[in-house]
Amino acid sequence: MQQNVRKGEELNEKNLKQFLQQQGLIDQEHSDLDVFQFQNGFSNLTYLLGIEDKEFVLRRPPAGAIKRGHDMGREYKVLSHLNKAFAKAPKAFAYEENAEVIGAPFYIMEKVEGIILTSKEAYKRKIAPTDFPIIADRWLTTFVELHAVNYNDIGLGDLGKPAGYVERQVTNWGKQYLKAATIDVPEAKKIMQWMEENQPREYDHSLIHNDYRYDNIVFEDDSWQTVSAVLDWEMCTLGDPLMDLGTSLAYWTMTADGDMIVKGIPSPTIMEGNPGRTEVVQLYAEKSGRSINHLTFYYVYGLFKIAVIAQQIFHRYKQGLTTDQRFAAMEMASQMLCIIGWQAIQNDRIEGNGF
Repeated sequence: MQQNVRKGEELNEKNLKQFLQQQGLIDQEHSDLDVFQFQNGFSNLTYLLGIEDKEFVLRRPPAGAIKRGHDMGREYKVLSHLNKAFAKAPKAFAYEENAEVIGAPFYIMEKVEGIILTSKEAYKRKIAPTDFPIIADRWLTTFVELHAVNYNDIGLGDLGKPAGYVERQVTNWGKQYLKAATIDVPEAKKIMQWMEENQPREYDHSLIHNDYRYDNIVFEDDSWQTVSAVLDWEMCTLGDPLMDLGTSLAYWTMTADGDMIVKGIPSPTIMEGNPGRTEVVQLYAEKSGRSINHLTFYYVYGLFKIAVIAQQIFHRYKQGLTTDQRFAAMEMASQMLCIIGWQAIQNDRIEGNGF
């Protein structure tokens, strides 16, 4: 039975059960299968599979998505290797490149029990302000732990080319934006030119997640002391860890950013007790031992990257490749992020740039 699955995103149950049986994950291919589609998130499609008293998670790309950023084989490889040194990476069980099974490449991984702090979940739990310093500390500690992993030792030295990473990202995200653009946004072009001229030329190299935020980690329980897992590894690569931090800062919404940002990028970080972005930077620097220069660049890069992703999502929606109505507002969200990014450049700060 397929529950809460959006039209056009159903799974071929017969083929899927055959695959699970062939991989040794279930005993009988005729066992009853329950499929539930997770509605949170805007990128790769994620499903919970319940069969033979077992639970698995299936990840596949959305229809019409470019392979870059939606490479299931790459994500499977990351989890398969990373779990050896970073136990907070979920275990991956099987990968299928052939789209004939369910209509797209996919992989199967373990389901990790715990609490995922989406905005909806945070408000539902009425989390006390005194809990958020603990939550933020564990979130940041895990972030630093990931950046300290020796990627060569676990067989991920070929995951990316860290040398020249910043320059390639500035160029590639700019190209992707122009390819997906549906309206003229002057601030977007100004940001692209500014990043080209103001990017750092020297930086550290590490394994980076590229989408690290509250709702991509799983807490063991509501004591908030233990992070059980980090999710959504589709953009993981080798590069500048401060680019990773910049993306996280862009997602770190604050009430002072104004209503448009608060509504456009909903996040538990607006709730009382959370550190501000400047404090997050200071805490990261203390925990990692890294000096953080070019802070405005990294923050603006994060905003622009999210703007590009939002624009790409809207482009797929406009083409009719998805029926998810949440995507109808992505064009406006992309424009808003570019405006905020340009304000941050003009003000040379990572806070106080809201509408």
